[in-house]
Amino acid sequence: MSTSSQFSDLAQLSVAERILVVEQIWDSIAAEQSSLPVTPAQQKELDRRLESYRRSPREGASLEEVKARIQVKK
Repeated sequence: MSTSSQFSDLAQLSVAERILVVEQIWDSIAAEQSSLPVTPAQQKELDRRLESYRRSPREGASLEEVKARIQVKK
């Protein structure tokens, strides 16, 4: 079965059913997280951000604050 025909089949599902499919796909990706390579540059940036947060945890923004800023920009 080709990818395009699989997508056509998925498009026939209700929104709720498609959301469930996406959740299942996401969960399968998360389960294989260790197989996702992180480049040295990405690791360096992650380490830098974690250290910055540990030094000044109050300087960060909560998820709710970030979402609100994104919504304002739309």
